[in-house]
Amino acid sequence: MSADAILPVFVALPLIMAAVTTLSPWKRGNDALGLIIPAINLGLAIWLYSYTAEHGTISHVIGLYQGGVGISFAADQFSAIMLITTMIVALTSNWFASVAGETQARYFTPLTLVLITGVSGALLTADLFNFFVMIEVMLLPSYGLIAMTGTRNRLLSARTFVLVNLAASTLLVMGVGYIYGVAGAVNIAALRGAAAGNGPITVATGLVVIAIAAKAGVFPVHTWLPRTYPSTSAAVMGLFSGLHTKVAVYMLFRIWVVIFDMDARWNALIIVIMVISMLIGGFAGLAEHTMRRVLGYQMVNGMPFILIMLAFTNDDARYALAAGLMYTLHHMITIAALVLNVGAIEETYGTGTISKLSGLARRDPLTSAVFVAGAFSIVGFPPFSGLFGKVTIVLAAATPGDWRSWVAITTIIVASFGALLSMMRVWKRVFWGRPMQHYPKALNVRAKLLAPSALLMFMSLGMFIGAGPLWAASTAAVDSLLDVDSYTTAVLGDDAIGIPDVDTLQGGN
Repeated sequence: MSADAILPVFVALPLIMAAVTTLSPWKRGNDALGLIIPAINLGLAIWLYSYTAEHGTISHVIGLYQGGVGISFAADQFSAIMLITTMIVALTSNWFASVAGETQARYFTPLTLVLITGVSGALLTADLFNFFVMIEVMLLPSYGLIAMTGTRNRLLSARTFVLVNLAASTLLVMGVGYIYGVAGAVNIAALRGAAAGNGPITVATGLVVIAIAAKAGVFPVHTWLPRTYPSTSAAVMGLFSGLHTKVAVYMLFRIWVVIFDMDARWNALIIVIMVISMLIGGFAGLAEHTMRRVLGYQMVNGMPFILIMLAFTNDDARYALAAGLMYTLHHMITIAALVLNVGAIEETYGTGTISKLSGLARRDPLTSAVFVAGAFSIVGFPPFSGLFGKVTIVLAAATPGDWRSWVAITTIIVASFGALLSMMRVWKRVFWGRPMQHYPKALNVRAKLLAPSALLMFMSLGMFIGAGPLWAASTAAVDSLLDVDSYTTAVLGDDAIGIPDVDTLQGGN
């Protein structure tokens, strides 16, 4: 069996196991599979990164159809490193769900496995329509997970989540349909550079980008994210934080490099949108009343730090994209750690409302230490991954030395200060202050509830200590993303059919 035949396994394995856990009444077995399957995908993703580092981009067409006809999967180091990190987040979130008792819900495990199916497929597909399909595979179990407890607040949040994502999905499939109508293909490799020189394709691809940006929680379609994610359980919010928005980041990077060919005409628009997103995400958390809603705005704040790098790819594409990727990896690990840490507090004390908690630093010193470590990381303080994540972004933004650099760096500093104020407010109100009198003194966060978030923060510490190897891995992944020739050759092969003439597309109006 050739190495590329492993790619469909990333999708098939969790999907089959989702069916098994749906039919199986054995809770312990289902809980075990909820951990084993993302662990297997994690191991395969590590192997995939190593293999693509040595052999370059690989591709597999389901049913061995010719290139351009069948359902194409493709993997390079960029998709592999994203798979590794998403599976780490999925594994730790499912671990927390198991110890917190969330898996008591009959269909929790199969829904999370279907979500992992969609994420894996979205990160490996080489076709825009199949990307839409995988996004829907992600969303369908998400609708169930977000409303699983059936409380009024979560059902209201589920309604908002469903409406926003249905609207974005409708726009996404319309954009994909328009691309096919004007280009005759939706294969990403076949559309190489098409949006850089053809007006109709640019507009159609723009609809796709807008839809993906909405799913990522980027301004001006961002308010739904901090309203809905914190209303779920902590384990589900942890899953969403590392999977939903980061799949959007992956595809925006891929579309920008391959289809838009890093067209400099959009740089100013990207900067304006991302600057506003940074400021909103940085300061809006100051008005929130629960810890997880504050973290929801830290998610909104993190996305523009990543995506603003697209506006600097014309100066040093390799450095800018590697900085964005390095910050992405840091953000996935750190936000998941903070969410699961706050989830442990909620499970213990029955609330995450800031005004109802105080004095946890004395009562739960280890839990408090994990939280402050996550806060340091998200703001960009040492010794955690956020420091080098933000330093590399600032250095990439400084490369051109023009107005873009001044605007971006100033906003990064101001937005980081806003994030610092938000996290300091939570620390002051929840962890400092007088000990709570209405809880037994013996009540503390259990070690097994704290362990998933603590493990993620140790990873963040390791990413700081190993910043050199992490940067090397990020730049190698970006090199594979920028090697569009290898990607195109791997996906389309030598006998592709039904592929439009790229030169003709680029010559459009």
